[in-house]
Amino acid sequence: MTAATTLEDPRAQDVPTAPGLHTMTRISLRPIASPMPLGFFAVAISSAVTGSLQLGLVDGAFRQAVALTVFSAFALQLLVGILAFGARDVVAATLMAGFAGAWLSFGLVTATDAPGGAKVLGVLNLTFTVFAALMASVARPKKALWLVLLVATPRYLVAGLAGVTGAEWLGRTAGALGMLLALVAAYAAYALMVEELRGRDVLPIGRSGPAEHAMHARLTEQFGALEHQAGVRRTL
Repeated sequence: MTAATTLEDPRAQDVPTAPGLHTMTRISLRPIASPMPLGFFAVAISSAVTGSLQLGLVDGAFRQAVALTVFSAFALQLLVGILAFGARDVVAATLMAGFAGAWLSFGLVTATDAPGGAKVLGVLNLTFTVFAALMASVARPKKALWLVLLVATPRYLVAGLAGVTGAEWLGRTAGALGMLLALVAAYAAYALMVEELRGRDVLPIGRSGPAEHAMHARLTEQFGALEHQAGVRRTL
């Protein structure tokens, strides 16, 4: 059963043009379980599967089977992205939805063995590298997410170069980085899940700035500017 927390804007007196508006307004927040462990575990598992293919641990003849397995990552990370948007975490939501799109593209192109698929996926991976780097530049307060991006960025860069050039050694390097990404993402998922269960930091995650404030600040301090957030203000 879910619960709803109802908050009244403490700054009702700041809007003289609409007397009584804030006293009549209630904003309901629905607590949810953090979707991030699921998102990171999806990254870890799919990265391990695709990395095994790139390293030659899985025969290239089974590429379509590998492609079909990553469709689950697309579905799971899309779900995580939707839930993260609902939890008002634009960084986590954008990243997870972006990962979902990348897994879907890889799965469709590889499963159908589309002509020129390797080069097109190479261009996609190079473009995704820019996306991951931009995300990393704003995600530093969320250390778990930031560390995943620090590994994902070079992984997608090398995978992109491998697809464009066809160099086998670059493909194997991308596979090794994929395995490293799987380990880092699995650690981040496990650490966040233990934190949720215990209600406190157990394994090092390294939050700082706004991310740390969100975990330890009082409820009234966190929602002081709620009226200016997306979904409450009139326009995005």
